[in-house]
Amino acid sequence: MVTFPQGGVVRYMKKAGNNRPTIIDVAGIAGVSKSTVARALSGASNINNETREKVVKAAQSIGYERNHLAQSLRSGRSGMYGLVVPDIANPFWAEVARGAQDKAAQKDASLLVFSSDWNPAREASHLRALRQARVDGAIVNPVEDNTDDLARFGMPVVLIGSSAERFPELSSVGSDIAQGVRMGLNHLNSLGHMQPAIISGPAGRLAHVRFMRVVHDYFLEHNTDPATLLVEGGEYTVQSGQDAMHRILKKKGDGKVCVFAANDLMALGAMLATREAGLKCPQDVSILGFDGIPAGVFSDPGLSTVAKPARGIGDRAMELLSDQVDGRVSHEKIILPCEMITRGSLADMVKSSNGQLMATG
Repeated sequence: MVTFPQGGVVRYMKKAGNNRPTIIDVAGIAGVSKSTVARALSGASNINNETREKVVKAAQSIGYERNHLAQSLRSGRSGMYGLVVPDIANPFWAEVARGAQDKAAQKDASLLVFSSDWNPAREASHLRALRQARVDGAIVNPVEDNTDDLARFGMPVVLIGSSAERFPELSSVGSDIAQGVRMGLNHLNSLGHMQPAIISGPAGRLAHVRFMRVVHDYFLEHNTDPATLLVEGGEYTVQSGQDAMHRILKKKGDGKVCVFAANDLMALGAMLATREAGLKCPQDVSILGFDGIPAGVFSDPGLSTVAKPARGIGDRAMELLSDQVDGRVSHEKIILPCEMITRGSLADMVKSSNGQLMATG
């Protein structure tokens, strides 16, 4: 039974065997035609507010939901977008997904999220699934150089992540890695950590190349041979950071150690290895991460990090993709700046040195 503001009452009886209310049921309750219901629920402007309110109330009263598949066949739009990221278990990519999802929700759209797990075959399978789902477009962090699947996608695509620069013909949103790495190295320098050890990512990925290229150029500019740096590779996981840190401690021996990790998960792994070795952070080992994932707030001590704008990347990518779908923007490259977040994982060697000089002077 439905009661309308004017005081009218309409009884709705579900037909036997009919589990889902239809547009005909809504029209009958609201006392209007099917076309009026369709226009009212689609947000059409050529319908008065009183009628729209009556239709919406009728639809809500019986739990009617619009058939989005039928709507997409009529309009050519599904109201769905896709997102393919390398590792949804990594909090950084989860934050990217959250940014994209929030922006999609503002546009009354849905987001289908897939994780490729850095596997090109799995990524290709996800792209095929998105094509079959007739999404309006997709945001993708490609895991290899092959553009075949992206070129055959047949709909708007926006790329994210370091790999985007391999596809100059496609729109992209990313963070300013060069600016972020230099920011981190400058901060370490200001604290007296002149030659940090580096825990880098996998050598075959562009993110590793870009990170290490900046490190190389930075130390050349500061009259330090980059070949003298201690560099250990990792896989952007906590375990790989933990293993890399154990190798660094074994090679470094006694003395203060500083580490700059290419992502926060590896930095947190390095912190675990420090404790396992019976050392303390930052008294014995200083650690700087890169990404800005929320977990860094809860580590002990808190992880200092160069934060990439994860949610901002998802938000801007979805905005750019929506503009492409609507024909407003055809091609754009967006680079967002990183931010330095200081917590407790870095010792101030300059301050300590000055304090010792004052004590002995």
